[in-house]
Amino acid sequence: MKFCLLRRGAISLLSLGLLTTTLLQGCDNIPATIKIGVAQPLTGNLAPLGQDLLNGVTLAVEELNKEGFKIKGRPVTIEIIAVDDRANAETGKEVAQQLVDAGVVAVIGHLNSGVSIAAAPIYAGKHIAQLAISTNPKFTALGFDTTFRLVANDTLQAKAIGSFSVSKFAATKYAALDDGTPYGKDLAAGAVVELNNAKKEVVLQQSFDDKTTQFGELAGKLKAANVEVIVTTLSDFQVIALMDALKKVAFTNIQILGADTLKTTLMLNASTGVKGLYATSPILEAREFTAGAAFLERYRAKFKIEPVYGGHYTYDAMHVLAAAIRRGESVKPEVIVQSLRKIDGYAPVTGSMKWNEKGELRYGVISVYSARGPMWESQVRSDVW
Repeated sequence: MKFCLLRRGAISLLSLGLLTTTLLQGCDNIPATIKIGVAQPLTGNLAPLGQDLLNGVTLAVEELNKEGFKIKGRPVTIEIIAVDDRANAETGKEVAQQLVDAGVVAVIGHLNSGVSIAAAPIYAGKHIAQLAISTNPKFTALGFDTTFRLVANDTLQAKAIGSFSVSKFAATKYAALDDGTPYGKDLAAGAVVELNNAKKEVVLQQSFDDKTTQFGELAGKLKAANVEVIVTTLSDFQVIALMDALKKVAFTNIQILGADTLKTTLMLNASTGVKGLYATSPILEAREFTAGAAFLERYRAKFKIEPVYGGHYTYDAMHVLAAAIRRGESVKPEVIVQSLRKIDGYAPVTGSMKWNEKGELRYGVISVYSARGPMWESQVRSDVW
């Protein structure tokens, strides 16, 4: 522990006691620069989503540095240390250790639940806050005080899938398809429970890996079973490949209800050819918020592209994280965690970020969208379902 230098001179017994307490606590020297880790998939099929999440942090840090970020009145520059987790759990653990070794004081990551869960013990071992957009409930059930979720979890999303199916579709025959990841398998399993509770028959249930794009055999099975609705946690590029396979077997009179990795610009740009395309998501679009237009203007000006996923959530997370650091008047990771646990932080786009004792976002909702031409059109949203 580093100790402050004491001025020479006589010290009263009372002063000595107070100073001794200070010495035992140690001095919290405020550095000129602090490092924030950002761990997302920056290569591979999920790179557009990961880059969007990184862009949100980048925009927020640029604003904070420009306005003059201060801790205890001292100017501090925020530096981003970005790493590519490749949407892979083992790589996620490796880059998590790299961030710890680099001296980050907090991390905004990861996208994939399996990666967030694998990396969480590494951050927790050094008391480093981990703010993740991952939705698998297991992430916050690990028992670490360092885990914070930025959106609603898959327990609520599974309920949304079941509830929306009952209200929207007259169909009775369903298929449930997942991508083999912890996120995909658990969400699909939860959705099956909700569908069964709603008296819907799941006639086909199948798991793939998160890279599969050959669905010819599956298309034949779906047709043979006369499936009316596909509930899926496959990613956008996989569902596009599945729709192509369905066209080849002339079986397109079918509804597809996907999860948040389906709700992308890539999916909208694909020629669907199916009866209906829907997605449940804890990621509300920036344009749905009152302050969203101003964010979108700044985002487009900075990156010259349209946002594709949840960059406004990581943008807000960075601002709330900065507020927690200021409030705690410290860059010690454990103090930052304590401050985040207490804060009801103003989030510039989404309004507020506050977490419960497990690290679940208190104000999370699930929205259901339908693909309508060039955009995803909101159908209904709820925080209870």
